[in-house]
Amino acid sequence: MCGIVAYIGQREAYPVVLKGLKRLEYRGYDSAGVAILNDAGLEVYKKKGKVAELEEFASGKNMHSHIAIGHTRWATHGEPSDRNAHPHKSASGKLAVVHNGIIENYTLLKQELIKKGHTFKSDTDTEVLIHFIEEIKDSNQCSLEEAVRIALKRVVGAYVIVIIDEDNPGTLIAARKGSPLVIGVGKGEHFLASDASPIVEYTKEVVYVNDYEIAIIKSDELILKNISNEIQTPYIQKLDIELAAIEKGGYDHFMLKEIFEQPQTIYDSLRGRLDAKKGTLTMGGIREYADVLSNANRIVIVACGTSWHAGLVAEYIIEELCRIPVEVEYASEFRYRNPVIGEGDVIIAVSQSGETADTLVAIESAKEKGAIILGICNVVGSSIARASQAGAYTHAGPEIGVASTKAFTAQLAVLTLTALKIAAEKGSISEQRFQHLLDELEDVSDKVATALELNDQIKEIADKYKDARDFLFLGRGYNFPVALEGALKLKEISYIHAEGYPAAEMKHGPIALVDENLPVVFVATKDTYYEKVVSNIQEIKARKGKVIAIITEGDETIPAMADDVIIVPEADELVAPMISVIPLQLLAYHVGVLKGYDVDKPRNLAKSVTVE
Repeated sequence: MCGIVAYIGQREAYPVVLKGLKRLEYRGYDSAGVAILNDAGLEVYKKKGKVAELEEFASGKNMHSHIAIGHTRWATHGEPSDRNAHPHKSASGKLAVVHNGIIENYTLLKQELIKKGHTFKSDTDTEVLIHFIEEIKDSNQCSLEEAVRIALKRVVGAYVIVIIDEDNPGTLIAARKGSPLVIGVGKGEHFLASDASPIVEYTKEVVYVNDYEIAIIKSDELILKNISNEIQTPYIQKLDIELAAIEKGGYDHFMLKEIFEQPQTIYDSLRGRLDAKKGTLTMGGIREYADVLSNANRIVIVACGTSWHAGLVAEYIIEELCRIPVEVEYASEFRYRNPVIGEGDVIIAVSQSGETADTLVAIESAKEKGAIILGICNVVGSSIARASQAGAYTHAGPEIGVASTKAFTAQLAVLTLTALKIAAEKGSISEQRFQHLLDELEDVSDKVATALELNDQIKEIADKYKDARDFLFLGRGYNFPVALEGALKLKEISYIHAEGYPAAEMKHGPIALVDENLPVVFVATKDTYYEKVVSNIQEIKARKGKVIAIITEGDETIPAMADDVIIVPEADELVAPMISVIPLQLLAYHVGVLKGYDVDKPRNLAKSVTVE
């Protein structure tokens, strides 16, 4: 949630920060603002709406500066408005802060500050925090760095903050707990951001700030300290992304670009791990824990949103191939319900960003109870990756569209590889079945490319149903989580109410909704449940529902029943979800576009959920 950008160096800071905010806008777009420091003093410019609104507002103003901080907001405390937009100033107006996170005890702090004479101009927890820091600085006659350290020992919640100080124009102070912060290291300059996308244009050398660390940043110096004031050695890493990966590349939207990237991103997630010709599978990230995984008492997959749906598919795969009991948990529920976790349990944390707050807290709690943590993430150096004892990166590359697409199929690819590796170590799969699935995985990228050729047909179907008030998505077995994912995509992008169910559960309530106006999407590829799904389609048609069916090439039964069919290549049911989800992604995309919505930035959503 929220995007933070800051710069200090010899360049003009405002253009760097503004461009960075545009690249981070997928993290929140309720409002945006910048604070710059020049001969005129510390000035804040902020505006409700997207970054373009801020850019227009600041046009013609004196934005000359070599130091600046910026913020694009996903609202938590206080509705989207000019007054609630970041940055926020302190009582004296000499400090300004941008903040990503939530200060949970801000009400208590605010009451204390009001008693001391402070007044507030916004409804945010962030303004309370900067007032609190300045109060400590003034009352203790200490440095800003020390005031930040003292304040953060009182603060409850998650945060990344960056502070600019009118009295110290050559320094930025930053701190982190729970929310991500990356510092780009250039020659005589530093770049700060919530992720690497605003930085990659200028430098490939970055430092990922750890929890409870405070950074003191000058143009030519970076000092890291922990909250106990002990110097930490910055670990400089090389970014492995290119600028082209975070640009649209000729597509109308990032979402469409990312959907069409999936043949390559799936291939990249398998490359170097899978060699079907040799019959080998290499998973270096879990090598040390192969015995632990194959002998696990059970596996618990924790995730949120789209990653949770990938986890549901993995549950089917792992239980079938590895014969290990699997539970799939919403991280937000898992962390609070005091789950029974102990030694011998394996937790698989699945997260595109690697920064999902609920997932991160859930795995930290499980680790304390003796569980082994396996992380499946897309972002190198992310918090979940660093908190995991083993794991594997997906290689989806930066995903800018808020609605996850290519990350889902990359997660499925890596989770399937992981299941196959465990099964091979455990001996719970025959050599023939193992080789068959290696061959199927090797072919899946080409089959996804074939499914993408249906784009024009799916656009026509989207136009036919775009005005529907509701959708129902149904599937069985491996296709049930795909139905859930299709419903989620449509909700996110088109704001049409949609529900996903196991097809057999339709008769236990949802069938009451079926009439001649309800589109029902069946994920009905050839698998173990095919004949049962055919019966479910007949039940919908008997009640005049409109059936859209995702079917396997060569199917001659369902086309005779369905109103619309989308034919995808045949594949083993374990890998079929990577293919059958493609039409559902395209359907959601085209419905959203045809309805005139900004599909890259759907309302009320943000990309990386770093708050509870």
